[in-house]
Amino acid sequence: MALMVVKFDLKKRVKLAQFLWLMYWFSVMAGVLVFSMGLFFKIELRKRSEMMDNNESHFVPNLLIVVGLLACGINAMGGKICYDSLDPIKFSRWKPMLKPFLLSCVAFNCLLVLTALLCILMRIPLQFTLAEGLKNALKFYKDTDTPGRCYMKRTLDQMQIEFRCCGNNNFRDWFEIQWVSNRYLDFSAKEVKDRIGSNVDGKYLMDAVPFSCCNPSSPRPCIQYQVTNNTAHYSYDHHTEDLNIWKRGCSDALISYYGGMMNTIAALVLLVAILEVIVMIGLQYVNTSQCNLANPEDPESESEGWILEKTVKETFTDIMDKMKAMSKGNAVEEGRVDGVATVS
Repeated sequence: MALMVVKFDLKKRVKLAQFLWLMYWFSVMAGVLVFSMGLFFKIELRKRSEMMDNNESHFVPNLLIVVGLLACGINAMGGKICYDSLDPIKFSRWKPMLKPFLLSCVAFNCLLVLTALLCILMRIPLQFTLAEGLKNALKFYKDTDTPGRCYMKRTLDQMQIEFRCCGNNNFRDWFEIQWVSNRYLDFSAKEVKDRIGSNVDGKYLMDAVPFSCCNPSSPRPCIQYQVTNNTAHYSYDHHTEDLNIWKRGCSDALISYYGGMMNTIAALVLLVAILEVIVMIGLQYVNTSQCNLANPEDPESESEGWILEKTVKETFTDIMDKMKAMSKGNAVEEGRVDGVATVS
């Protein structure tokens, strides 16, 4: 017994074909949107690749670009089929291709769901990549004269200003590294000698942060030096909420930014998948209703359309039987080949 049988006359078939044609072109636009989001995601990863330990994965954005292009191609073809279904002569050319096309649509829907899942799961490896990459990037902040690292200071400053963050985990990360280049230090000064001498590695460390950590909304001028020394500044307590530098770490800020972007893309891909399922079911009704005309020579005759020719259980049983038959056939062929080889 067929699943979800619907009776059609010429008027219903025409309305269904016209509706599906419109929905397919909406799906093409959705594919363009997925392609655009994948391209945007890839560009955003490239912009901050220096802070990702060179391990950032472009597999997901590349997959989104491919999925977007496939959605455009598949849906444009589906729209053409629906348009031609209004003409029996033109539609007859598509009939041999419809079953493979619908199977490819099923496979494409599975790919869409997998892509959405990967978008959500990408947050986990990205979190480790950003944490390690930012930790190394902070160390290169002072290397403005080193080839390959001369733009790291500008990149980090722009990031801290844009995302309103400071350091990797928090502003104290800057206390543990020398972020001022030796080029700008007076090694004859007592303060510089004392700071370098008090450090095991001979680095110039201080409880200070770059200017880009300053919060412009603070009511007082930015305190970026002696940040934790309350006695060095009048009416100042670095433990209070009036701290005039950003408290949030850049690792957390970037993960939230990329995570929100990936969740949005995943939701968009799932919506595209739902739209694809709707148009695929509609196309199956168009196909079966055209093939089951009561009088094939009379386009105005009534017909029945369905989603599956049998129930879900019967269809699944038939597929399993065919797979078993194919595996047995392959085993018999291998046995024959082995037998011939033995005789020779």
